[in-house]
Amino acid sequence: MDTMLPRALSDTIEALGHLPGVGARTAERYAYFLFKNSPRISKDIAVTLASLHDGVKSCPVTFALIDADEEVSEFYSNPDRDKTTILVVEEPLDIYAIEQTKQFQGVYHVLGGAISPIDGITPDQLHIKELLSRIEPDEVKEIIIATNPSVEGESTALLLQKTLHEQYPDVKVTRLARGLPLGVDLSYADQITLSAALENRTNL
Repeated sequence: MDTMLPRALSDTIEALGHLPGVGARTAERYAYFLFKNSPRISKDIAVTLASLHDGVKSCPVTFALIDADEEVSEFYSNPDRDKTTILVVEEPLDIYAIEQTKQFQGVYHVLGGAISPIDGITPDQLHIKELLSRIEPDEVKEIIIATNPSVEGESTALLLQKTLHEQYPDVKVTRLARGLPLGVDLSYADQITLSAALENRTNL
């Protein structure tokens, strides 16, 4: 960082640069914004960040994010949720995207990522064994795979599908429907999206 800047400002820019999607110029704008505005904003951010790791933990069953004083996720403990249907996602925040639809009343399972040899993420690093351990106790009837439509997500979905069919052939395995989003021209659609659209075509 430019040594002409005051050290405190330079250190703030460097720290903000660790955030995903934040380049050097964006980090500079954020740091200067914090400096020129009320110190209360910076203090509030500092306090919340300091308590982040102590105040949040993973649910031991679903691996969703929960408050540190909670036992399990409310998505699992709520008696109105259907434990016989599990929707599998890659990351905890994916749950909230599904919840906003208000269409799903089952429970969730977070894998903690997707298979990616380039990034060193192997199947044994994901919460697949924990998913399998839930099937018999909760009398699971259906598992919905909702991994991302990426190469890594597809690889993970195929492994899950194969594993589930081999070990629990009576459990129904489904995937979220995928295809072309509204307003997108065919020429701008990627290969995975086009393939999914063809695979999931419907009758007219």
